[in-house]
Amino acid sequence: MTASARSISHVAYLGPPGTFTEEALLTQPDLAAAKHQLCRSIPEVLESAADGRVDLGFTAIENSIEGTVNVALDALIFEHDLLIQREVIIDVRLHLLGLPGASLETIQRVISFPVATAQCRHYLTDNLPHVEEVAANSTAAAAQDLADSQDAAVAAIGTALSQQLYGLELIATDIEDHPENQTRFVAVSSSGVPTPTGHDKTSIVVFQHADRSGSLMGILAEFAARSINLTKLESRPTKKALGDYCFLIDLEGHIADQLVADCLTSILAKHGEVKFLGSYPTTTRGSEEKNSNASSAWSEAQSWIESLRRQVGEA
Repeated sequence: MTASARSISHVAYLGPPGTFTEEALLTQPDLAAAKHQLCRSIPEVLESAADGRVDLGFTAIENSIEGTVNVALDALIFEHDLLIQREVIIDVRLHLLGLPGASLETIQRVISFPVATAQCRHYLTDNLPHVEEVAANSTAAAAQDLADSQDAAVAAIGTALSQQLYGLELIATDIEDHPENQTRFVAVSSSGVPTPTGHDKTSIVVFQHADRSGSLMGILAEFAARSINLTKLESRPTKKALGDYCFLIDLEGHIADQLVADCLTSILAKHGEVKFLGSYPTTTRGSEEKNSNASSAWSEAQSWIESLRRQVGEA
């Protein structure tokens, strides 16, 4: 039974209340209605899902500006056997928050998660060039710290949700440097693969048999030969030796698709170990019709081969 088919009663995600992770989770009605376990770190989120304390763990995995959330990805690759059940993508909107009555003129320190602060560099340079920047564990923690301190000389960079939760005021809205910035989140479970929707993505990790010339090309050729489109290709250190890498690959299609299954079988047989991270509905449009046509053509070709093989020995 998949996580999408069974009742979801308990979900773990990064706290405190008001994080971007919570904003993303609340866009999913079934996850919003579940019981929530707020965790102190992403590893704790994934551990909760792996040991069955919750039905799903929900975590950020990729940002369009900063790239991969390494702590989440490495835990999925090396530490746990978890399967992605869905992905959620939201726009990243950052706001300058203050206590009631605060203004740019009163601000002497800005507190936030360092990645968020870095994404507002232009605004801070233009409007608050001399303020002290203070690091927090998350944007929500920054808002919470500000509310607890009641210091009118401090502002926080955070979410609209944290502004509401902690009774803060919006000093400035949408201060991020890149308005097109987005973050991708995934929901993971200890078991289950969602039913194909015809609009799916599969995530795998390939560990090469040996680091030799052309090995990556050989892996990629398996996808090219079957007209399977890749939406992500990233190398990650295996943590075994310097220069030893594995490859994270996202591809269009579902493990239930014959073409995808055949491709992964070939990679496993010829190129290296494959860790399956999941086949799940995707939120981005791709070339589903092309993949479907290619899969049908592959099925017809395999049927033709089988019909010939059945004649072996009949002469």
